[in-house]
Amino acid sequence: MGRILIILIVLAVLGFVALLGYSYSGLLQPDVQSVTQPVDLDAD
Repeated sequence: MGRILIILIVLAVLGFVALLGYSYSGLLQPDVQSVTQPVDLDAD
């Protein structure tokens, strides 16, 4: 029982480190684009 718990904790830590490394690698950056939308103001 204790061995399975240790293996799960080690796998969780390795998964977190892998996710952190993947996010810092720059592959998770969103596409950037300009969005313009006209706005009508009712200022009387």
